[in-house]
Amino acid sequence: MARRERPSAARRCWRPCHRGLKTGRTWPSLGAMTQAWDQELRARGYRVTPQRQLVLEAVTKLEHATPEEIWADVQQTASGVNISTIYRALELLEQLGLVTHTHLGHGAPSYHLAAEADHVHLVCASCGRITEIPPGAVAALVTALDEQHGFQTDVGHLTVFGRCSSCRED
Repeated sequence: MARRERPSAARRCWRPCHRGLKTGRTWPSLGAMTQAWDQELRARGYRVTPQRQLVLEAVTKLEHATPEEIWADVQQTASGVNISTIYRALELLEQLGLVTHTHLGHGAPSYHLAAEADHVHLVCASCGRITEIPPGAVAALVTALDEQHGFQTDVGHLTVFGRCSSCRED
């Protein structure tokens, strides 16, 4: 399998806020999320640990990352953190609604912030590029699935595999 390319956010992501433009939609800052997360953890009887904080920061920075990629990022700051700690922290963060996962191919799921989960993934089978598109781009498909099959689609977990325009030119 080809190594996954991580194109710049401006090229990869449809959200204007990721390209540095101002929009009416605001995403919570890491500081705001951390404060809410700290409160939520304590309210449920969990401790706020440096390892959990590092995992949340890595998910924020990496955008779509497997547990192993998150572990590699955390290792740069805290080399003593093991992979099982990463998995436990991700499970907890997902239970709290701060991160979510999606399957972008075979193998481990990719995690990203739940606040930014409102998109569909296009995954190039040739180069591995991940492109995010708005859910409205697949509205006709969602409607057809509902009307013709009574199937309610979870667009937040929708991944479409194919070939990107760059690979199609080759």
